[in-house]
This record gives sequence, C-alpha cells and structure tokens, in this order.
Amino acid sequence: MRQGRKVSSSESKQALSFERFAASSRADFRFAPLNALLLILILTGGVVVHITTHGFSMEAVALGMGSAIGLAVLIRLAQIWEAVVVLGALDALAIYLVMRPDSEILLGSLAAGMLIAPALQIAYEWEKAVVLRFGRFKVLRSSGVFFVLPVVDKVAQFVDQRTRVTDFSAETTLTADTVPVNVDAIAYWMVWDARKSVLEVEDFKKAVVLSAQTALRNAIGKNELAVLLSERDRLGHEIQLLLDEKTSSWGITTSAVEIRDIIIPQALEDAMSRQAQAERERQSRIILGTAETEIAEKFASASEHYEDNPVALHLRAMNMVYEGLRKKGSMIIVPSSAVETMGLGALGGLTAFGKTQDGGAKGR
Repeated sequence: MRQGRKVSSSESKQALSFERFAASSRADFRFAPLNALLLILILTGGVVVHITTHGFSMEAVALGMGSAIGLAVLIRLAQIWEAVVVLGALDALAIYLVMRPDSEILLGSLAAGMLIAPALQIAYEWEKAVVLRFGRFKVLRSSGVFFVLPVVDKVAQFVDQRTRVTDFSAETTLTADTVPVNVDAIAYWMVWDARKSVLEVEDFKKAVVLSAQTALRNAIGKNELAVLLSERDRLGHEIQLLLDEKTSSWGITTSAVEIRDIIIPQALEDAMSRQAQAERERQSRIILGTAETEIAEKFASASEHYEDNPVALHLRAMNMVYEGLRKKGSMIIVPSSAVETMGLGALGGLTAFGKTQDGGAKGR
C-alpha cells in the first residue's frame, strides 16, 4: 500500500481525444520507405526514357524528380487513396501544362508510380493484414509481401498478434465494507483472430481497457478491503475470467491479470498500522502469560520432591547461595520465611564468619 499520484481528468480526456483522432485518421495502406523508393525509381525511369526519346530537357528533369520527391513525402504523411488520386491528378496537370505536347512519357511514369508504389504492401512477422475490397472483407494476409488493388482495396488494419501488456486502474472505488481504494492492475492479452478484432469492434484496444476497468470495479465492490489485500491472486484470476469471457467474441484472449498496487487513504493506513501493533502487543502478552503459567507448574512439580525431604531442600538452598556468591560483588535477597524454613540463617552466619577470618588473615 502506498500513496500514488492520481491521473487528472484533463490528462485522461487528452489521451481519449488523441485515441479518437488516431482512430479517425486510420490509413488505407502502409507507405513505407520501400514504397517511396519504388515511386522515385519509377518516375526517375520515366525521366530517363523522356530524355532518351526527346533529348535533354531541364524542365523534364525538374518536374520528374520534384514530383517523385514531393509525392513520396505527401503520400507518406497521408497514406490514403484520396491523397494518391488528388495529388496524382494535380501533378499530372502541372506536367501536361509545362511539357505539352511531349509529356506522354512523364505522365505514363507518373500514373504507373502512383498505382504500383502504394499497391506493394509488407506485413511484419507478428502481424496480420485485414484487406477490404469495396468496403467488404476480402482476405486476411499473413507476414511478407502482398499486393492490393489501387483505390479498390483498403488495408483496414495491420493487427499485432503478439502478447500485449496494458495497465488500467480503478480510482476511488468503494469496497464491500465502504472503504475508498485506488487499484492499479495490468492485463496480458493477445489477438488470436485478426478478422474478428477489426470487424466485430470499433477499437479493440480501447474496448479491452474499458472492459478491464469495469471488471476491476465490480470485483472491488464485491470484496472487503482485507480480502483485497490478502487475496490479490484470486482477485486477478476472477478479473481475467470475466475479461476473457467478454473479449473472446472479439477474437481476443486474456491470459492473466495482475494487481500491482492497492492505495488506501493515509488515515486508514495509520489506523491499520496501530491496530496491527496492538495485535502484536496482545500476542506478546499472551505468550508471556503462558510462559509464567508453565513456570509455576514446574515449580509446583518441584515442590512435591522437597515437601518430605528436608535434606534435599537444604542442599538446594546451599547451591543457591553458592551460585549467588560465586560472582564478586553480588548480593542475594532471601525472604525471611525462606531463611527460617531452609536454615539459611546459620548458613549465612558461617559464610560471614568465613569472610571475616579471611579478612583478618590478610590484615596480619
């Protein structure tokens, strides 16, 4: 348990708005550096053919190379078919107005580059590409190189099928015994069916996080604080089962949920600390009382042996005195009743007499 920093509502709203913007600006294809290189090579080839056919022209070189670099940058930023069509049409119009009537080769290379370069797609080893044709599901592409039909096909999403780790939390949630707690947890999950994850839910990442938060809040509300603190593994397993049941229809499985931290109010934490300290004090006193009882029982058992045996009792008394006087400067306090019972008075006198004799001999 500790005091943690709470995420402000403004920060959560900013993160949510960013996620919505990213979802709304989802690309139609992936325009990687290989695509840009292919586009530049095709347009450069068109410029070379144009120079070979019509002779060297600085305008042709400038238009061809400028178009190649500019289109590669703009398509890389947009990555949608609308940008390919509009930018290609504008560039073709500019080439025609400047180079006519000798613009057919440059226009042909421009058309070929704008259609072929974005059509080449590459999926990484851990990805699956969901391809739509005219808005309907067409095929699921595995890792490697594949082609799509320009304008007609759309790569709806490249789905990462590796195990993902997502952190989520439940802020100021009441337990079954009405204690406000902040709980942080992490979920391990993965997409096992890329088609379902894209077609069955709008944003499966956000859906998993919100579902995990809801399951966590429900689990907190059903358990008391003591159970939350002592049975984190069981609580995580319950959340994992609830989350996996909900996300399985989306092609997503949840392998584990772990409770990282449970934050309670500082006043309650201090009270629990005092309670634990009082409990330990009570246990120590109980142990001490039990020890005293056992000692008394041992003394009572020993007294049975000395009850009808005064010689043994006297020897025990002598041994006690010897043990006490063996250390220099020691003092023994013996009750008067013990002195009378065990004859310690005579024994003490003899001891004192012995010490006096020793002192006199040393004086001489």
